Amino acid sequence: MRSPLNGLFERIRPRQYGRKQPLILLNGLAEQAETWYRNRKFWSRFFDVHTPNILAYEGEAFHRRIAAREPISIDYLVGQLYTYLDQFVQTPPYHFVSSSLGGKIAVEFAARHPQLVNRVVLLCPSGMGDREQLPIMDGVVGRDAHAVVRSVFHKPRRADREMLRYYKSKFNSRKWKTGFLKAVRGSLEHTVRERLKDMKCPTLLVTASEDKICCPKTAEEAARTLPYGHFLKIEKCGHAPQIEIPSKINKLVVHFLSSTRPTAHPSWTQLLLVKPTRVTPQ
Repeated sequence: MRSPLNGLFERIRPRQYGRKQPLILLNGLAEQAETWYRNRKFWSRFFDVHTPNILAYEGEAFHRRIAAREPISIDYLVGQLYTYLDQFVQTPPYHFVSSSLGGKIAVEFAARHPQLVNRVVLLCPSGMGDREQLPIMDGVVGRDAHAVVRSVFHKPRRADREMLRYYKSKFNSRKWKTGFLKAVRGSLEHTVRERLKDMKCPTLLVTASEDKICCPKTAEEAARTLPYGHFLKIEKCGHAPQIEIPSKINKLVVHFLSSTRPTAHPSWTQLLLVKPTRVTPQ
């Protein structure tokens, strides 16, 4: 029987050669792939991390679709994700970690393609109820980057200054703003609560007590419909726990995606002894 310390040794000195299990990060509506900046480096020690930027508001694919008067819908975004994985990753099944709007995409993808999905973590996912609040819209329409940050974070000081600079610059871009608003209109009414029962993989749904965008109570009720679901509510945190409390989220995600018996409430030893994943040769 292998010693549990082997997990600690492999974490401190991971093997350099070999393929890690793929992890796909799906960002939310007001984010870019780069906003996983407090998570990606840590998760890359354990997984082969990919951040498909399917919400590229200034991207040519987005604006070709807008010019053709076609919606930026969840169906479209799920299709884009499938194309990306099918053509450029090609190592299923995949782990997913999603935030906000990315949760809608992850749930729909998992329900439609269960054979391609291993495990899913939903961080403050949208689409769990019939109505959603979008205070972030006031910030975008009013070109107020601070309003955007206040709508997302319980403690706005935890937002990186570069994030503020990024949004201030984008608010002056008509192309970016058009892409953002079209994505809002095309995805806002799409709910995925009824799709949760079709998810065949272990799924962790994380909500936050101070989330101003997605109701924590609604998320908790929705989590009960997951066939293999786990639920965690984080106190004194806003809509982006992966940025506000990255240390906790980083370790929790690694545990849930790599443990043989994942839980929403792992002990400190379970968090300490996780080790880098490896794809077993067929």
